[in-house]
Amino acid sequence: MYTDLLIVLLPLFIGYLIPLSHQPLLRLINTLLGWMVYVILFLMGISLAFLENLSANLILILKYTSVTAVCILALNFLALLLLEKRFPWRTAHKQEVLPSRLNMVVDSLKLCGIVIAGFLIGLTEWSFLHHATKMSELALILLLALVGIQLRSSGMTLRQIALNWRGMLIAIVVCISALIGGAVAAQLLGLPLKTGLALASSYGWYSLSGIVLTESFGPVIGSTAFFNDLIRELVAIMLIPALARKGRSVALGLCGATSMDFTLPILQRSTGVEIVPAAIVHGFILSLAAPILMAFLSS
Repeated sequence: MYTDLLIVLLPLFIGYLIPLSHQPLLRLINTLLGWMVYVILFLMGISLAFLENLSANLILILKYTSVTAVCILALNFLALLLLEKRFPWRTAHKQEVLPSRLNMVVDSLKLCGIVIAGFLIGLTEWSFLHHATKMSELALILLLALVGIQLRSSGMTLRQIALNWRGMLIAIVVCISALIGGAVAAQLLGLPLKTGLALASSYGWYSLSGIVLTESFGPVIGSTAFFNDLIRELVAIMLIPALARKGRSVALGLCGATSMDFTLPILQRSTGVEIVPAAIVHGFILSLAAPILMAFLSS
């Protein structure tokens, strides 16, 4: 019952216990993390190719992804609007020239290409590809250990998290409203409540959610989780500049766990440098909550 929980938490915890300050080694770890994401998504695509009734399952993935993405993002958006209304986050910052959102979207869509490439190779049904599930489990363990090291090296302490009440509050609102959205999606789709909550608990961490939920619920739910989280990232990239004018809480919250890395530059340029501490705390909290919740709900 607790195997999935241990697979996620143990390497993350062990990695977090390793103190590293050697910059070349930290840069190597960041590079390895980028490659591990591609490896895991490629293996997930291979696993998808071995589904029975493949065409029917692809339609099911599309249906599940559409409903869960709409429900989760809509609940996040409404909750964050209420938060902004109750605790307005005012600023006189003028938007800077933004990085190319087209390039950022293309980078995100490359991830879909990796999954598709794995899927096409999986269709060959070469014998050694049947070990893809086991290989993905080993890749996940390495990925989580590296993430633990990265979180430790970020220098973020519990005291710093507790002091930035804005980032912590937005993370809590995103966490709870996403779970409510997942519960609504499960009801609409006729899925078990636990499955809907698991789909909602990754907060944009597509490389983790895809493989964890594939191992626990099968390739259909795992692929749904991946595309659901990728949609969150794409929506955030496109809407941050517009949302920043209405309320920085909304712009930050929709980024999910990516607010401490991928979407941080566009957040900073759209809303001001003062958002950076809150964005890091927000992303840090969700990055810690995601594996814990997914492992718990998958066990």
